[in-house]
Amino acid sequence: MEEEKIVPALITKFGLAPEQTAVKRARRIFVTVDQAIFRSALEYLIKEFGFNGLSTITGMDSGDNFEIIYHLSKNGGLILNLKILVPKTAGKINTIIDLFPVAEMYEREIVDLLGMAVEGLSPGRRYPLPDTWPTDQHPLLKNWKLNEHETGGQICG
Repeated sequence: MEEEKIVPALITKFGLAPEQTAVKRARRIFVTVDQAIFRSALEYLIKEFGFNGLSTITGMDSGDNFEIIYHLSKNGGLILNLKILVPKTAGKINTIIDLFPVAEMYEREIVDLLGMAVEGLSPGRRYPLPDTWPTDQHPLLKNWKLNEHETGGQICG
């Protein structure tokens, strides 16, 4: 199983604690890395293990932090979920569109829905919220309340 090669390699290369990694079932790897080594870990996974697809990016508000999970894939159906925790006080990540152009759409979702900044993401249309949605309202934040803002009678669309 390839998972048995990837996990120890990540632990050794990046000094991860064993609890930062998990293989929850065949072909599903979960790894948490510090934001400071995220880019290096991502490039290593692409170069050394052939992760050539980005399925999606999931962003969540977990209280004091944002959790950003990059769902990577490779031929043969292996999925690796690479997670970083970003303190809300920092509130920004760096773009990865130079590695995965499809990341642009997912990064725009993170900006719109969580209010995080994505360094290196060029200005463009909002996604998925309409252009008329208030720019200071981010519906995936735990403290967001629908009745605290005006949307011109529309929730979305």
